[in-house]
Amino acid sequence: MSKRKICVVITARPSYSRIKTVLKAIQHHANLELQLVVAGSALLDRYGNAINFIEKDGFKIDEKVFMVLEGENKTAMAKTTGLGVMELSNVFYNLKPDAVITIADRFETIATSIAAAYQNIPLIHIQGGEVTGNIDEKVRHANTKLADIHLVASEDAKQRIIKMGENPEVVFNTGCPSIDIAKHVLSQPQLDFNPVEKYGGVGEIEDWKSGYVVVMQHPVTNEYSQAKEDVLKTLNAIKELDVPTFWFWPNVDAGADGTSNGIRSFRELEKPRNIRFFKNMESNDFLKLLYNSKCLVGNSSVGIRECSFLGVPVVNIGTRQNRRLRGNNVIDVDYNKEDIIKAIRSQMNANYIKSEHIYGDGNSGEKIADVLAKVELKFHKTISY
Repeated sequence: MSKRKICVVITARPSYSRIKTVLKAIQHHANLELQLVVAGSALLDRYGNAINFIEKDGFKIDEKVFMVLEGENKTAMAKTTGLGVMELSNVFYNLKPDAVITIADRFETIATSIAAAYQNIPLIHIQGGEVTGNIDEKVRHANTKLADIHLVASEDAKQRIIKMGENPEVVFNTGCPSIDIAKHVLSQPQLDFNPVEKYGGVGEIEDWKSGYVVVMQHPVTNEYSQAKEDVLKTLNAIKELDVPTFWFWPNVDAGADGTSNGIRSFRELEKPRNIRFFKNMESNDFLKLLYNSKCLVGNSSVGIRECSFLGVPVVNIGTRQNRRLRGNNVIDVDYNKEDIIKAIRSQMNANYIKSEHIYGDGNSGEKIADVLAKVELKFHKTISY
């Protein structure tokens, strides 16, 4: 029996962490062949070029797709997606995969879905069925309706997809692949590297070994005009707290210019001595950094997913993760400096937080590979249920 060619498209830095263990499981599965396409902001240095990490982990990249249009606003997002449809259509035509995987909910992932679905290539969507309330939710649900097979991260997501009219026989709760990495970190949780020495970064930071926080704040696509104002509130809160802080650069979304400009102007004018800024970090190192932190601050889904598994306190700011299923590790606040400071202080003093398995048990990669090897591959919706 010939191997099934499974084409995985990675369009952004965080997507690699979400799919890494799946790539390994496909690579090592006797009945599967991995085709890897890296596209979008995952190729851009200013957003933490993921290529070096991908190749270092032993993956061969079959195609690179440059498709990000400058501007980082709503129009640029739409045009970037359009370029993605055009370029990925050619990629799939040349690679001739048996199935294509699109990941989660970033705005440009719809390009992968359209390029595959319109060419009658079975489409597999990972991490569908969740809710957040912004453009990501629209894209996520659109990916679901274009997809033929659904590999979800929670039982809640599975039931939502079935309610959307998808055949229960092709909806599988495999858990979130990023939890696999978190599980590995729990087996070796010590911070066995120096973030500053290994990754450099920009800015001052002193005595971080006695305790630190991590910040990852992205723009919200339907609130993109407020991005600079929002990030400045968090920056001022962190400066006033005067706690050593590792701060990570935002995703390329509408409003990313505002977030980036806010960080740069604050850094230049305020010269904070307790914050160091990073573009990227290997997923294993990043989760170790989180595990050993006092808390995570911002609006990243890592606070909802991996941190619930790791038992890391989280201060979630704003609406970006609105309505997403979360654990007891999360405190939600609005963009208010005093509220952010109060929540961070509370979380830094939090007692032991129990690990929760909301998004899987840490064996998602192998579960997904087994489904990919066995499930019937179709490129049309059935009505037999």
